[in-house]
Amino acid sequence: MKNKKYSKEMLLDFYETMVRIRKFETKLTEYFTKGMLYGNIHTSIGQEAVATGTNKALEKTDLITATHRGHGQIIAKGADTKIMMAELFGRKTGYCQGKGGSMHVADVSLGILGANGIVGAGIPIAAGSALASKIKGTKEVTVAIFGDAASNQGTFHEAINMASAWKLPAVFLCENNNYGVSVNIHTVTNVEYISDRAKGYNIPGVVVDGNDPIAVYEAVKQAVEYAREGNGPSIVECMTWRMRGHYEGDPAAYRDRAITDEWAKKDPIDNFRVRLLAEGIEEAEIAAIDEAMEKEINDAIEFALESPLPDPSEVTTDVYSSDNERCVAR
Repeated sequence: MKNKKYSKEMLLDFYETMVRIRKFETKLTEYFTKGMLYGNIHTSIGQEAVATGTNKALEKTDLITATHRGHGQIIAKGADTKIMMAELFGRKTGYCQGKGGSMHVADVSLGILGANGIVGAGIPIAAGSALASKIKGTKEVTVAIFGDAASNQGTFHEAINMASAWKLPAVFLCENNNYGVSVNIHTVTNVEYISDRAKGYNIPGVVVDGNDPIAVYEAVKQAVEYAREGNGPSIVECMTWRMRGHYEGDPAAYRDRAITDEWAKKDPIDNFRVRLLAEGIEEAEIAAIDEAMEKEINDAIEFALESPLPDPSEVTTDVYSSDNERCVAR
């Protein structure tokens, strides 16, 4: 049966975004293995549907905070893969002039308030952003994206409590991939779902299939509209799985192989491709997207490698604020 709710163009757009993220991160793992990237990387391979569904539900003026595993979310929000790749290669043409790296990509003009290397640190930043929108009387909604383990941080509870009390235009989106580094979330929480904690703050909380971009889109869209109308925040929990270890090079021996194999069958891209074919979309159209994304990411690599490194003299540029230039003497 052909889909009547979503257009062919929209379905292909969802697929393209997921493939863009997958190819971007797959290429990253290759170059990291070659020792050509600075620092470590945390990939979201297997979680592409969460990033895609979430950001397709947002307006361009809406904002996000992301995690140390934030490449997918940032790309889905509209980041240019060339500039993004340059940042990860530590080049001057990157979003942070090569000084932010994998875990600290930001571009406020795109509504990307930044990825963050500190677990749970983006959640209060998102609450602050939502508070600013409420004070200014504007209609932006801020989405705080965090992992399951971040829900055990004080920042999670403090920010959601404030957002609930003040009815801030925020959505708290949990990418639940079941593990915080090597710790299974169910061994350190006494709730079935992270979103069950919404009851403690008297706000909506829902659980969705995080490997289905349409399900994520619909849940986030509803939560965003609820927040934009002045009703306050919600928690949206997306159940998913990272296919690789916590960091690149982590063998993930702490995870049961049988469960990993079961999740492999839920690959969001493979399953969405099957869905597109069932909707009557031609295989050639799908293949064309695969090829286009392969070229885009190869071009991004070439751009990054040809870009200059930052000059050592700029090591403190944009790090410290000068008393003379930006501060008023008291």
